Amino acid sequence: MTTKKRPPSADRRDLRFATRAIRAGTTRSDFGEHSEAMYLTSSFVFDDAEQAAARFQNREPGMVYSRFTNPSVQMFEERLASLENAERAVATSSGMSAILATCMGLLKAGDHIVATPSLFGATIQLFDNYMVKFGVGVDYVSLTDPNAWAKAVRPTTRLFYLETPSNPLTEIADIAAISAVAQKHNIVLVVDNCFCTPALQQPLALGADLVIHSATKYLDGQGRVIGGAVAGRKELIEPVFQMIRSCGPSLSPFNAWVLHKGLETLELRMRAHSGAALALAQWLEQHPAVDRVLYPGLVSHPQHGLAMRQQSAGGAIVSFELKGASPEEQRRRAFALINAVQIMSVTGNLGDTRTTITHPASTTHGRISQQARERAGIGEGLVRIAVGLEDIEDLKADLDSGLAA
Repeated sequence: MTTKKRPPSADRRDLRFATRAIRAGTTRSDFGEHSEAMYLTSSFVFDDAEQAAARFQNREPGMVYSRFTNPSVQMFEERLASLENAERAVATSSGMSAILATCMGLLKAGDHIVATPSLFGATIQLFDNYMVKFGVGVDYVSLTDPNAWAKAVRPTTRLFYLETPSNPLTEIADIAAISAVAQKHNIVLVVDNCFCTPALQQPLALGADLVIHSATKYLDGQGRVIGGAVAGRKELIEPVFQMIRSCGPSLSPFNAWVLHKGLETLELRMRAHSGAALALAQWLEQHPAVDRVLYPGLVSHPQHGLAMRQQSAGGAIVSFELKGASPEEQRRRAFALINAVQIMSVTGNLGDTRTTITHPASTTHGRISQQARERAGIGEGLVRIAVGLEDIEDLKADLDSGLAA
């Protein structure tokens, strides 16, 4: 049996997004299966010793060992690369391992990262607690001020790292403006595209060099598996791939197959998520218990205009701050709301068909210092909702009863 039969549409970049989400990255065996097969194997058999030597020495293409070559993983990588309009993508065991592999593959002791405090808490933990141990310096600047990025550049700056929209405040970075700074100084710009996915935002087209994904989120879309990915130019992906090959933060074939199939419905889901999120955000803006709502699709969002230029929709994440005379009162009200909901799932994850609700200051950003939370604008009254695909009226009623608590 071979696995070298590729349908005519597998590599076509002229096809539209929805078609590539279903047809790109497909390889068929001699059995001619219509749905992509799952290759659950740790290793691969060679025809002879000469072929084994050629494969290990990269003189012949083909599968070697599933830590770094597997057909199921390769199909997911190819489909994602097509959707991001990237030359190449490489898959990892989680979103955090994608960030780690990027840093370890591209940086060395003495190098410098410029990032923003408006990041997922674990990303800040990775930079502050681990990258610094290996001699990599990190400075944080405002996500929304390109001039701040320019002022933070050192001769040793090698990486700009940001996520847009940010977690959990949905702040928007001007990717093109920050890219202009990065290009002027020969710095690699890495954009976490987790919240929007390529269905709503194309960072590479706006000037980013690499795109990071926690594939666990919307690329899967149903909260089933853990995975990550990095996509971009081949010369930047190669050292990331070599780090994964040597160090092993690899995506499993089963998880790759699940993610690969999840991409088929990505555009449909992201449009539905965004429509429901906008409706919920507009409803929350009118609620007397809510101080302010943060959602890029709202006209009241500080970067609404920029968001609508960069994104084709607002995404699924709605954050809002509850009223309260003190941080302690705001926290009490946030906990009362979360404890009262009956439909929404109380979990720190997002990207699911099921709506999730969490208190970022005590969960997703609970391990970073209070100073870092204050710097990021994450207060005790902040609640984050990842709007799923349930009926929007049921979600409103669920929140309304919780807000009354």
